[in-house]
Amino acid sequence: MIGSLLLGVFAFFKKDSLPSADNLRAELNKEPRQIAVQRPLLQTQVKGVQYSIQPRYSYDLYGLVVSLHDSDTWWDYAHREWGDHVNVVDFCVVWGENVREGAYRPLSYWNDQWTCWAKPDTDAAWKAFDPTAISNNHLVTDDPSVARELRKVRIGDQVHLRGYLVDYSIVRNGAATAPRVTSTVRNDSGQGACEVVYVEDFEVLASPNRMWRAALKLALGVLLASLIAWAFLPPKFND
Repeated sequence: MIGSLLLGVFAFFKKDSLPSADNLRAELNKEPRQIAVQRPLLQTQVKGVQYSIQPRYSYDLYGLVVSLHDSDTWWDYAHREWGDHVNVVDFCVVWGENVREGAYRPLSYWNDQWTCWAKPDTDAAWKAFDPTAISNNHLVTDDPSVARELRKVRIGDQVHLRGYLVDYSIVRNGAATAPRVTSTVRNDSGQGACEVVYVEDFEVLASPNRMWRAALKLALGVLLASLIAWAFLPPKFND
């Protein structure tokens, strides 16, 4: 019981740790690649809601996930109120200069419903960090299998995704409402860009914290079993 509790606490704090720069794939040194395209408007439907999606650029991104947000989480009221089911997750990722020398490591990251935030430990850490090599990617898909795979990603994973930078709207009574407009450059915000990406292809290149996540599940299972076993131990009586 004590051993599983200690393992669980240790694994909990390790499961979202960021890998060192030495353990990152070389592809993460690349800048995102985008090319302007002329493609027709996509009309689609997710969970009974109609969407109008306009591709603007093809997009190819390699990145390290430093924070993320699932739009189905209980406290995300905005997507729920708007009926936005096509933006399934947000990945906050770093690449390029930020991964070459490990400049991403002395910062803390977190997501709210729309934004990725980065907080440095020191002024020197912020000076070494490139704010144009971080972005919060609002990932859009109408494919349930792609949505399931995107929701499996965790902090510390190295990912590659391809698709299109898009603008999209919810269609109600034949009219487009609640438009979402993508960023097309990475220097349009002090905290990095906010791309809206319609995902066509996606892969996890490396998931170094998978062992710690498995260890946490194992520790919780053993802890529960040991508590149940302890509760059913026969009482001991002194002579």
